[in-house]
Amino acid sequence: MLVQQKRNPALRTASLVWLDEVDGLGWVMDRLIEIIRISNIDQFDFDLREFAESPQVARYDASDNGHFAWHSDVGEGILARKRKLTLVLQLSEPDSYEGGDLEVMPSAQILSANRGQGCVSVFPSFTLHQVAPVQSGVRYSLTLWAHGPVFR
Repeated sequence: MLVQQKRNPALRTASLVWLDEVDGLGWVMDRLIEIIRISNIDQFDFDLREFAESPQVARYDASDNGHFAWHSDVGEGILARKRKLTLVLQLSEPDSYEGGDLEVMPSAQILSANRGQGCVSVFPSFTLHQVAPVQSGVRYSLTLWAHGPVFR
């Protein structure tokens, strides 16, 4: 089911679909979960327990000023408060759109994610990040969250 995200267009303009009921994606989830597991061991050492939310595919279209302003992935609701790691998988070919960079701010420095199709970025869900406005074309990405006990 495709959902147009228009609740607050100043914050986000994108079309979203959740993949929890798409058959044949088990192998994709297995690979993404393994990437998160290895990233967590190598870099974060968070207490991860589950993947409680469906993966989300976002479509950021230049014709709609597709973007997602600076935000973190933790917040309201029990599932959002339990998000520990965010994984973003680049689905689009890098030359199919302009702008639309995933930018992550783990400190005072802003890092741009690799735009290569199939590249993955993993970062703590409390980290500020954004998708800059898409200037031409369409950017597709898949986001998955790993959950654990609420940070204290």
